[in-house]
This record gives sequence, structure tokens and C-alpha cells, in this order.
Amino acid sequence: MIKHTVTFKLKYSKGSEEESIFLKAARELRSIPGVEKFECLRQISAKSHFDYALSMNFDSMETYNTYSEHPEHTAFVRKYWAAYVEDFLELDYELM
Repeated sequence: MIKHTVTFKLKYSKGSEEESIFLKAARELRSIPGVEKFECLRQISAKSHFDYALSMNFDSMETYNTYSEHPEHTAFVRKYWAAYVEDFLELDYELM
């Protein structure tokens, strides 16, 4: 099992129209085949400068790679991620 996580900060303020547009588009990633346990999270700790996180599971590295190359994912990265995200940290884990 692969757990794909990314925590990030948007270029736009909380409550903005841009925030809403981005998060709506991000939630649509859950419909890509192979995505399991999709979560869209808001950071509440003062210990991090990131504001949001996305987390999802895949049953194998092959499924994760298929997701990464999926046209809906690559379009999201091009249209939204590159334009809306100021900073991020991506961490991917394998179940031990």
C-alpha cells in the first residue's frame, strides 16, 4: 500500500474564491481510478506554515504511477497546482 500525501500553502487567502475553486478541483482527484481513502484536510497546528493537505492511498506502486500519469491528474497539476500553490511538501509512504 502506498500513502501519497502533500501539504501545501495557497497563494490566495483563506475564504477566497480562488481557495474554493482550487479545493473543489482537488476533491475531483478522488474520482481517478485507483484512488482510495482520499482526504482533503485543513491544517490547524501553529507549528506548520502549510494550510492544507491532500492524502490518498493506492494498492500498489503501479497504481500510484498510473494515477500520477492520468490525464485528469496532469491537467490538475498544470491548470491549478502550478497557478495556485505557493509552497508544498510531498511525502509518499509504503506500508511496512
